[in-house]
Amino acid sequence: MWSAGKFHDMLNIDDSPITRNGNSLILAYDHGLEHGPVDFEDVPESANPERVFEVARHDAVTALAVQKGVAEQYYPDYEDDVNLLVKLNGTSNLWQPDDYYSPLNCTVDYAVEELGADAVGYTLYAGSNHEDRMAETFRDVQEAAHRHGVPVVMWAYPRGRGVKNDKKTGVISYAARIGLELGSDIVKCKYPGSRKDMEKVVRMTGRTKVVMSGGSKRSDEAFLTDVHDTMEAGGNGLAVGRNVFQRENPTEILDKLEGVIYDEKSVEELL
Repeated sequence: MWSAGKFHDMLNIDDSPITRNGNSLILAYDHGLEHGPVDFEDVPESANPERVFEVARHDAVTALAVQKGVAEQYYPDYEDDVNLLVKLNGTSNLWQPDDYYSPLNCTVDYAVEELGADAVGYTLYAGSNHEDRMAETFRDVQEAAHRHGVPVVMWAYPRGRGVKNDKKTGVISYAARIGLELGSDIVKCKYPGSRKDMEKVVRMTGRTKVVMSGGSKRSDEAFLTDVHDTMEAGGNGLAVGRNVFQRENPTEILDKLEGVIYDEKSVEELL
């Protein structure tokens, strides 16, 4: 487990199993809660968590992010081969609150002590009318995680009534900066559209690592180009779900992502 104790030790995420040579590829599989069955329709077998846990055994994957129930049911069969990131909060698309809010579904203590989590994740919707509640919860999450010696990944999503355009570089940068300010070790954020703009995002996060959100499924070339440009901009990898598990052959795209994230290969080489 990541070394805890003195404050300067707690900042050394490169000692964590969820990084490889300073970078990360987090396979996100919390979509069953967040999006529901629609995300499994293209590849029906992806609804079976066993398939995704098998995919997560790939050398490129540094952590698999799942909700508590999936971890309880499936992780014991894979704990020797997969690093677990427990996503602590989340909500369904069926619920329509007055503004974006994501409730806590699992505590840090339970994730680490009972489930064996190597890291925890938390979504904070910057710009929501409920940002203050989520920030207070994140405070407790971050402090508890660091006491346990595990890193915290913030899903840094600017969404809510206070956000007019969540695709603007300045807005994405602001949400990522909140991750640094509140103590996250990695921030997951949207790709702002160009390498130059991603450099602005990375610059705002200081020593906090930045991983690109995979987003909806698209072509290999378009997807790999964005990941490559993220790495060139100083980013630290990727947190991806649909662009892996919605493919008929997830191993193929993971082989290519391994080349981009860890081996500094060009998209042209890989395609």
